[in-house]
Amino acid sequence: MRPDTPAEIVDHTAEAARLERTAGLYPEDAEALLLRAAAHLELAGDRPTATALYDRLLSSTDDLENPHLVRALKASNLWEYGHEAEARAIIEGVRVASPRDPAPWVIVAEALESHDELEAAHDTFTEAVRLLLTDVPQPPQPTHPLLFGRHRVRRMLGRSHDEWDALADTVHSLPITLDELHDPKRVWSLGSENPAELEAEITRLRAELGAYREALSRPFPVAILHWPATELSELLEAYPTLTSEYPSHETHLATIESALRELSTSGTPNLGIVTGTVPSYEAFAASEGSSPADATLLPQYATTLAARGRAVAWPPQQGAACWCGSGRAYGECHGSTA
Repeated sequence: MRPDTPAEIVDHTAEAARLERTAGLYPEDAEALLLRAAAHLELAGDRPTATALYDRLLSSTDDLENPHLVRALKASNLWEYGHEAEARAIIEGVRVASPRDPAPWVIVAEALESHDELEAAHDTFTEAVRLLLTDVPQPPQPTHPLLFGRHRVRRMLGRSHDEWDALADTVHSLPITLDELHDPKRVWSLGSENPAELEAEITRLRAELGAYREALSRPFPVAILHWPATELSELLEAYPTLTSEYPSHETHLATIESALRELSTSGTPNLGIVTGTVPSYEAFAASEGSSPADATLLPQYATTLAARGRAVAWPPQQGAACWCGSGRAYGECHGSTA
């Protein structure tokens, strides 16, 4: 999710520089951190420097977790400052590669859509949903933007509903329907000379934008630290005083699930889980000038991991694997007593 905070509130250039420095401290997270830095540079209007960051990632000797995402972001950025031919070539390369991650598909399709290439955007969205959702009983959350984007473009093209549009309707959760949300006539209402019509439409757009931001931003205000069994064993062998925090691995897992349920019941949104490793924790303690045996560092370490994009959402989606790493579905593991 790219940052969308207005430039008058955040110094995006300074934030990009901070993220670059952090990437130097945590090379294992450099890809995610540099992508965020590039997004801030785009918001600051410094698109050439953002492209340089994308090129830096793509030319890295380290294997990228998602090279197609980096290429898609680079293409979208290039098109915004006049490099249309190069952007189109990259977009075609992403389509030919047929990535299994929905994010690159969404970015290249929306880039085409934003430049009024509606037929090409429609074909790209359709290609993606067929690749990723054919014979899938329940579309995973990351694929929803593909369904919504395709529905939106089809409305703009005046196409009739098909089975993928019907699926988009089933996963859509906002009070306003997709048909109304994507009605092309609403765009024209923003050009009305009637102040009342304009005010009503702007109010509705603000409400929808707020709902989408809440659904997509996922800031993870609370992230609980999880230690896999082997890591916890190594941690306690090296720092026995932490046994008071972690009497056993089973107790540790039960405590995580219990804490998250209590937070959820109290109304805390966007809960997450971060997974620790002993080398990472020791490096964090050293950066804080403290000992890993200091239990007060544990929540700070969890917060730092979340800030570095390491948090995963809790609870897992229906049918997804349990967060504990058992390999069983969450509903058959720690979610069985929910």
